[in-house]
Amino acid sequence: MPAIDRTEQRLAWTRRALSDPDAVLHVASADASFRSYWRTTSGGRSWIVMDAPPGREDIEPWLRIGARLADAGLHTPAVRAADTAEGFILMEDLGDRLYLPELDASSADALYAPAVDAILAMQAGVSTDGLPAFDEPWMVMELELMPEWFLRRHLGFQPECEDWDPIEFAFRAILNAAHAQPQRFMHRDFHSRNLLVVAENMPGVIDFQGAMRGPLTYDLASLLRDCYIAWPEERVSAWREDYRRRAVAQGLTDAGEAEFARWFDLTGLQRHIKVLGIFCRLAYRDGKPGYLADLPLVWKYVREVGNRHEEIRPMVELLERAIGGRDITQPREA
Repeated sequence: MPAIDRTEQRLAWTRRALSDPDAVLHVASADASFRSYWRTTSGGRSWIVMDAPPGREDIEPWLRIGARLADAGLHTPAVRAADTAEGFILMEDLGDRLYLPELDASSADALYAPAVDAILAMQAGVSTDGLPAFDEPWMVMELELMPEWFLRRHLGFQPECEDWDPIEFAFRAILNAAHAQPQRFMHRDFHSRNLLVVAENMPGVIDFQGAMRGPLTYDLASLLRDCYIAWPEERVSAWREDYRRRAVAQGLTDAGEAEFARWFDLTGLQRHIKVLGIFCRLAYRDGKPGYLADLPLVWKYVREVGNRHEEIRPMVELLERAIGGRDITQPREA
């Protein structure tokens, strides 16, 4: 018997889940993985279908973590039906008003306030039992994406033996800062493309299936030093300090302002160094060259934040030498 086409399988499952033989699906969005999202209307209500092909994606972490977040009061998509064997979820449609296009200088305070509330709620109220640890082997694996995909593949720069010293010195400082922090629930991709403006219980939170137990400042750095939108450093510092005071009041940390700022900087660098590699891997391995357009902002963070810390500065100088006068938004032929 010939294999069932995934398109037909997805539609048939949706119609069964809704008890609606006339339901149709339209593309809602895709993400950086193999998941795709589809919108349908039935019974006067809009729904989203997640399609996560078995063997490539596993929906169980999404279901399990989504339930924990909802129990802690966060607004995640409510699930109507799920099939782990077929890789489908029928869920509440939170709409398509992503934070990113809604953010500007006048709206940022109002949008970031509930987002920071959500981070604190996750850290104070969501159990990390059974979650993987954002530990040193994991962080190193992520950091090493940068020399492999950004330096070698994208820039054609082959680090010599002496070039590894500043890279490894910077990585060690970043790892030490991560270890020094309280370890809490970590969404791990908490930024303007994964937060939604919704009518009630802002923000809508999505793309949480990769959650781990990790450093306290990670999600805050993801939000405030977003790879897709940047803010003046004075505003970032004010938001960061407001969070720190509230975290101290809730017993999440006892760090002073200077120590917390260092944690925030170096943990954000772990993410941004990784993302330099991931965006290039998405472009070259996964056929998604549009991510190269986002490299300049990520590199700006690495350069500016890295230059504030003497342990990171030599690596920044190495990267500046590797980039030279190149336009890093343009792909390099193999």
